[in-house]
Amino acid sequence: MTVAALPEHFLVLAACAFVAGLVRGFSSFGLSAVLVASAAFVISPKLIIPTAQTMEVIASIALIPSVWRDVNWKWLTPMAAAYALSIPVGVAALAYLPEQVLRVGGCVILFIASLCLLLNARPKLPDGLPLRFSTGLVAGFFAGATSLGGMVASAMLFAVALPAKNLRATLIVLFFGSALYSLSWGAWHGVVTGGTFIRAAWLAVPLLAGIAVGSHGFKHVSEAGFRKAVLAVLAVLSMAGIISVL
Repeated sequence: MTVAALPEHFLVLAACAFVAGLVRGFSSFGLSAVLVASAAFVISPKLIIPTAQTMEVIASIALIPSVWRDVNWKWLTPMAAAYALSIPVGVAALAYLPEQVLRVGGCVILFIASLCLLLNARPKLPDGLPLRFSTGLVAGFFAGATSLGGMVASAMLFAVALPAKNLRATLIVLFFGSALYSLSWGAWHGVVTGGTFIRAAWLAVPLLAGIAVGSHGFKHVSEAGFRKAVLAVLAVLSMAGIISVL
């Protein structure tokens, strides 16, 4: 039995995967955004986005057992239903529309949203089924098209002040299902290939190492510190995404 060859630019991709795992383990999101924004300097986004979605599945499997009891099902259920509707549209957009335009548009929206939340300029949105479902629609589209769905969802969850442990747990479970769903649609459109899974398998070890370090950090930070740190990560990742495209 032969071992699959190392993917091109492996050391760079491994470093990107470790940092992505670090952010994911701490905040529950950002894996795809970090990986795509950093790895896009050496590999096409159309190759790394499906790889990132595969690694979202790996990361979620590692984290779900420790967070299951904290999931907010009132948010998760309508968001997951909306994801199911909008992810296919996002994946089709990735397959057939200019990827740079999609990513820049998503990053600009997220950068503005994260800055507003950092400055405590929160919109007064009524927390109910319409808000939860519409959040899932927008986040699902960006999840399929640009890998930014988690950042969109987390920004909205911060706007309604969901407690940190519930926010983190809800996003982890949501990303597991949405990543599997995105991969199935990506395979349908020819975006996901055998190389996708080979690349993800090689990057799994640095990813899981980063998750372990990030999860340890989450246990030692206050609620206020967590919110400030994650919103700062959102702003930085959004700007990094814009820069990586430009």
